[in-house]
Amino acid sequence: MASAVNCCLSSSCFTLQSKLKSLSLRNSADSSSYALHQNSSAFKTLSFSNSLSHNFFSKGSLSISTMTQNPIRRTVVCEAAPKKKADSAAKRARQAEKRRIYNKARKSEVRTRMKKVLEALDVLRKKPDAQAEEIFSIEKLIAEAYSVIDKAVKVGTLHRNTGARRKSRLARRKKAVEIHHGWYTPAPAGNAA
Repeated sequence: MASAVNCCLSSSCFTLQSKLKSLSLRNSADSSSYALHQNSSAFKTLSFSNSLSHNFFSKGSLSISTMTQNPIRRTVVCEAAPKKKADSAAKRARQAEKRRIYNKARKSEVRTRMKKVLEALDVLRKKPDAQAEEIFSIEKLIAEAYSVIDKAVKVGTLHRNTGARRKSRLARRKKAVEIHHGWYTPAPAGNAA
């Protein structure tokens, strides 16, 4: 009496890979056993004894139904619904959320410091009777912005090229203000030989 049993397996039901396709029921003269078959030869036959307990299917639901066309043929459906994420995936999600919030705060601080420096430089540029000593307060703001940018690069919030580009933007804007007021005169470009 050889009857076939089709089974939809998930990896958590038998703790096997989900690539296993079909499960067939064999009866031999001495004992009956379950044998696991697959189209490819990657997986070997896996046999279970006749004394399969109900606890074996405790992670999923087991249903046996008789088909109307062929009463000898039975269908076994084993479905294991994922109840929750794996512990490692949940931990990774928690870590990613913590890093996202941390990085968001760092980036916000970098933008705020840069905005303060650029606004102060714009005010100084528009001021007609500006003194050279007024640039010192702005240099202090630039130093604080550089520090924040360097820390963001160090912990990995910003890429090092991004940090360098932002620091360069502040330095160029400061130099443009100094040139505008005549506090700095760029050296003439030397002849390249």
